[in-house]
Amino acid sequence: MNTYLNTLNEAQKQAVIQKDGPMIIIAGAGSGKTRVLTYRIAHLMQSGVDAFNILSLTFTNKAAKEMKARIAGVVGQSEAKNLWMGTFHSVFARILRSEADKLGFPTNFTIYDTQDSVRLISAIIKEKNLNKEQYKPKQILGRISSFKNSLITVRAYFNNSDLQEADLHASRPEVGNIYKEYVDRCFKSGAMDFDDLLLRTNELLARFPDVLAKYQDRFRYIMVDEYQDTNHSQYIIVRALADKFGNICVVGDDSQSIYSFRGANIQNILNFQKDYPDVKTFKLEQNYRSTKNIVNAANSVIARNKTKLDKEVWTSNDAGDSINVMRTISDGEEGRFVAQSIWENMMNNQLTPDSFCILYRTNSQSRAIEDALRKKNIDYKIYGGISFYQRKEIKDILSYLRILINPSDEEALKRIINYPARGIGATTIDKLTIAANHYKKSIFDILKYIDKIDLKLNSGTKNKLQNFMNMILRLQIEAKTKNAFEIAEVVVKQTQLIKDLEKDGTPEAVSKVENVQELLNGIKDFITDKIEQGEDTSLTSFLEDVALATDFDSEKNDDKPTVSLMTIHQSKGLEYLYVYVVGLEENLFPSAMSMNTRSELEEERRLFYVALTRAEKVAYLTYAQTRYRWGKLIDAEPSRFLEEIDDQYLHYITPKVPESSVNRFIDKSIFDDAPKGIRFQKPIQRKKAERDLIKKKEIIVPKNLKKVSQATTPKANLFDGTIAVGNIVEHNRFGSGEVIALEGNGPNKKAEIKFGTVGKKKLLLQFAKLKVIG
Repeated sequence: MNTYLNTLNEAQKQAVIQKDGPMIIIAGAGSGKTRVLTYRIAHLMQSGVDAFNILSLTFTNKAAKEMKARIAGVVGQSEAKNLWMGTFHSVFARILRSEADKLGFPTNFTIYDTQDSVRLISAIIKEKNLNKEQYKPKQILGRISSFKNSLITVRAYFNNSDLQEADLHASRPEVGNIYKEYVDRCFKSGAMDFDDLLLRTNELLARFPDVLAKYQDRFRYIMVDEYQDTNHSQYIIVRALADKFGNICVVGDDSQSIYSFRGANIQNILNFQKDYPDVKTFKLEQNYRSTKNIVNAANSVIARNKTKLDKEVWTSNDAGDSINVMRTISDGEEGRFVAQSIWENMMNNQLTPDSFCILYRTNSQSRAIEDALRKKNIDYKIYGGISFYQRKEIKDILSYLRILINPSDEEALKRIINYPARGIGATTIDKLTIAANHYKKSIFDILKYIDKIDLKLNSGTKNKLQNFMNMILRLQIEAKTKNAFEIAEVVVKQTQLIKDLEKDGTPEAVSKVENVQELLNGIKDFITDKIEQGEDTSLTSFLEDVALATDFDSEKNDDKPTVSLMTIHQSKGLEYLYVYVVGLEENLFPSAMSMNTRSELEEERRLFYVALTRAEKVAYLTYAQTRYRWGKLIDAEPSRFLEEIDDQYLHYITPKVPESSVNRFIDKSIFDDAPKGIRFQKPIQRKKAERDLIKKKEIIVPKNLKKVSQATTPKANLFDGTIAVGNIVEHNRFGSGEVIALEGNGPNKKAEIKFGTVGKKKLLLQFAKLKVIG
């Protein structure tokens, strides 16, 4: 009996067998937290505690399901079913169903989702004749949600002059009245929103002592997983329920508290020992997941945080490989490096794609990664989101671009004819479709002859349709003389898509704007490659490239092992043999929006800790020196997190670049109009890395160099013969490489160059902007 105890280490075992009183299990990354929580519940049941008296709260239904299955393996399926186990919201909804009448709600109350709530708030704003630009429904809902999670009821709001003052300064003095009306409407409709499931449970336990006593007596043993992610409302409920018997066990890791933007309060776990002075503390510090180098590197970073609990995560696993750090010229090059590295690791180590995970700070970063994986024919899957080219805002723009090439593309036209909203409703579109079918014409052709066909449309609708058609016709004319990037920029500007996306002002809207930016970056990258290789830069060429990308996505079999792509927030609780953390640059990771206070920066550091500790065997950290932002190449600076890792745990694939002395207080480009006269320059000094390569003969310097006095003065363009086979050249995106062949003449002259990072490339010298360095 209790053979499961033999599978635990001593620290885990002590936490499992501790029965009574408050206890906190501080569980480091990869320390077997779920196993301990599961076996503790099973042990309580085998020690005579009735399953009906145990409450176990998790943060995902998946976690609850997995834990219940494991418990059933120890105590049997029948008893495991009697546990009160689930997410906060599911458990408290169950309680509210039983007690709803006390709050004046029917037992079959409706639970509103976000869309229901937004629609209701929109209706209230409209009825109050408020400015929708001033009172954006999603923003108002977000504010109401934050009130509820902080236990700020309507009455509490109107009793708090600071909150009212804040909304007055934000030019939204009616927020309180909207909040009141929203709550009243929900009550009248017999509905609760997601946040109400917590708020109303607190109300129930506060207003009705008999109900509180009932559930205190029922839940004699309470366990809470991921306690560092609880908000204030959840915290109060748990404290109230545990107040009678004090048998509360919380499990968590302060180093993995990364959800403050959802209202999580790290102080809940930091102050647990103050809340329960007689608490017993158990530390699970042995990491079973990762190598010594990964564990130690993660520790060296998180040690920089001032707000933390004392613990020292360690492992008896092998030292393993050093953490690989790769500097690339651009974000496109970063994607190509990651894809090439995954391909080589799969080939060399006989691994399948599901051994690999790529983590990024924002969803928009997936574009360059997806393009590179697709070109290597590596199967991948986006988690917590959809493939870049399948996202709504991206498909909207691509639909505009498709119409410019093929006006008969009805699916694209239907998608954009009323987006952004221009007053063309579904009834009008139905009439156009019927007419197109009747006359065997495209909808666009019907628009051309809208004055000659009786569609029973009023003059206002006809004007809107004609304005739309005229805009498309103008764009089609421009598309004939512009490359893919230039026309995409025009489309985004003239259709005012960005302005429409920015209306909400929500984190989701910001993400969508970033995705549009990333699409433009991708088109710019595509054009630059095509120009340098002397190939087609037209919109048709780009759309064909995208079509192949989306076809590849749709052909993937879900049963196939795939490389996982996700944001770091979505990776929590997961583990992979190989992990690539990309985009480690200042203002990207850590995010520019999360560096205003120490607490924000410390959360970003915890996020990096989570990312690094997902890796079991090998970790890669990559960053780019330049990134495209709205079609412009900007310089990027390595993330401070790279500097915070002890160098002994790192392997620099590309040499570490020392910080240069740069005047951060003035932009040097303002001096570009300085007089252009004779300049006296110092001889060009080779970088140490290049000198070392030359010594090792990995870079060959041509021996038949002329004296300076004999050399001809180079002309402005580089296709005049000044580049020769054997030259070492530098490219602003691909780095340095050797010229191995030349072909063509005059403006059509191309050089085949073998780069150290991307292999062989054929570049048109007229546009390549190469610099001879050897």
